[in-house]
Amino acid sequence: MQLEKVTASEQAIEMEDKYGAHNYHPLPVVLSKGKGVHVWDVEGKQYYDFLSAYSAVNQGHCHPKIVKAMHDQASTLSLTSRAFHNDILGPYEKYVTEYFNFDKVLPMNTGAEAVETAIKIARKWAYEKKGVEEHQAQIIVCENNFHGRTTTVISFSNDENARKNFGPYTPGFIKIPYNDINALKEALESTENIAGFLVEPIQGEAGVFTPADDYMKQAKELCSQHNALFIADEIQTGIARTGGLLAVCGNCDCQNHCERQETYTKPDMLILGKALSGGNYPVSAVLADNEVMNVIQPGQHGSTFGGNPVAGAVAIAALDVVKDENLIQNARKLGNLFRSELNKYIEQTDLVSLVRGRGLLNAIVINDSEESSTAWDICMALRDNGLLAKPTHGNIIRFAPPLVMTEEELLDCVAIIVKTLKQFEK
Repeated sequence: MQLEKVTASEQAIEMEDKYGAHNYHPLPVVLSKGKGVHVWDVEGKQYYDFLSAYSAVNQGHCHPKIVKAMHDQASTLSLTSRAFHNDILGPYEKYVTEYFNFDKVLPMNTGAEAVETAIKIARKWAYEKKGVEEHQAQIIVCENNFHGRTTTVISFSNDENARKNFGPYTPGFIKIPYNDINALKEALESTENIAGFLVEPIQGEAGVFTPADDYMKQAKELCSQHNALFIADEIQTGIARTGGLLAVCGNCDCQNHCERQETYTKPDMLILGKALSGGNYPVSAVLADNEVMNVIQPGQHGSTFGGNPVAGAVAIAALDVVKDENLIQNARKLGNLFRSELNKYIEQTDLVSLVRGRGLLNAIVINDSEESSTAWDICMALRDNGLLAKPTHGNIIRFAPPLVMTEEELLDCVAIIVKTLKQFEK
């Protein structure tokens, strides 16, 4: 059977609408090519990508080193399952654990899988190491979180669109306000059955909600005091996106974890995905030290594709690019420039109330209600002007370009954004 070739955007959108489940509402642009910070639609129009596949494409589209690693490994050995060993998994596990300073890694494929994995490990640790009675473990989570859309994850979500008519829901979670250290303290003191605290260092889907500078440090200290695991979901924020290797690094300039407590808070469990492969292949991971990870024994958790040779080769190459091309430092420098330039515009307008973020994970808040279409309309106009972004929560637009962007390109993008915003001033 010959595959029907897409030659026009309308054709592709109509085919998706007819044959695909309607579980997304994408911006009406049909992309067919990507390189670096740019993507092209099927008609050949070029755009700046200011979403980076929700921070998966930190290393830029089709990075040649990552693509070569994927091609070479796929041409040699792509999958064995974990029924057998392969000659890439061990070297990858050594590389990634040393890179992030943990004893062990449990490799998976998608971010949601990694979150589910972390939840399972935390519960098992609570029963076998902390002495919590079986089936009584509780995990503290934050309001307005986004950790995926599996049945377990939506059980503690605030997003009613993601929850409604998908119950019954999974018990075992205590929900508290984000960036409220007293609420965390009260939850930890409320019961001896707390297995851990699952938290995003910056809430991306909630509109790049950035907590107080000392929130992560204080949260880790409280978890340690109450013998509960501090579990950092860095699927979107990790791997240079926020100007540190991880968002919990703050503004730390080092490649590996800094031992200065004021700049780095080491999680008990670290969840990675997205940019772990540079957006080229589904790769995710949960990292922890032996005292936690050793509770998992053969047959208790796994995945046919988790830890496959292609994933290992791609992840090594993707992490090499972060180090070799100084993407941590570039994200921090360009992020400061981006917010500084946007603030110059914000001082002169009532349309945008603020810009917030860290590194190259930023958002602007439109001075309108969440029910309005203004942010969506602005994103449509940005598309017409050659830049792709997407609204979240109705009145917030997230900006997250690939970290390989240059200063000249960033300033060009700022000019496009300001020009577009001015079209909506009253």
